[in-house]
Amino acid sequence: MDYKHSKIKQYHKEGRALRTETTINDTGDFGIGRRLCNLPALAQVGYTANRRLLDVERLTADPAIGQAAFTAVATPVTLGSQRASALPPHSTRTQALLAALVVFRLLPHGFRNADLRAHLAPLLGLDPSLMTQGRMTYELRRLRLHGLIARIPATHRYQVTDHGLRIAVYLTRVHNRLVRPGLSQILDDAAIPSPLRRQLDRLTSTVDDLARKHSLIT
Repeated sequence: MDYKHSKIKQYHKEGRALRTETTINDTGDFGIGRRLCNLPALAQVGYTANRRLLDVERLTADPAIGQAAFTAVATPVTLGSQRASALPPHSTRTQALLAALVVFRLLPHGFRNADLRAHLAPLLGLDPSLMTQGRMTYELRRLRLHGLIARIPATHRYQVTDHGLRIAVYLTRVHNRLVRPGLSQILDDAAIPSPLRRQLDRLTSTVDDLARKHSLIT
């Protein structure tokens, strides 16, 4: 990246760390004199330039991290010879499993198969006795292979991982506080129009007007 007589370069130092260097060949590019007393001001320019570049790179990388995390949960996973089905966030069963994980995080000694059944069944509107041991084993394997829980060595108990807690809290909060109430606001024709419904209707009307202008609809 070049600016007048200055440039920023990046490279992997010793193949292990990304290094960012700003080289200023003419201090006049930044209205700074050449005397040694101006060195602190020049260093600040270089530091600021480095930070701005790294901030932009971080921002562009964040969506990729989020997409990867979402895809990892919403698609099947295979580890060695073991395979687990997806945990689609819109699924009622997935939301129930994630809600249970938030509770289990508070258990200092983890949880067992029976503990999951006792919490999961009511969330699905079922009697715990109707959920078989095999079904619960299936759910535990899904959660474990997706990295949301980990088995405590030499026991039949599990703990919620840090990754699992973040996924569970975020996806359940988005579903309960954004998706469900938002859909209610835009779909309930009998209710007084909410700001969200009014804006959506306005958008729909604007798109329709544009389509009529180009004779796409009548």
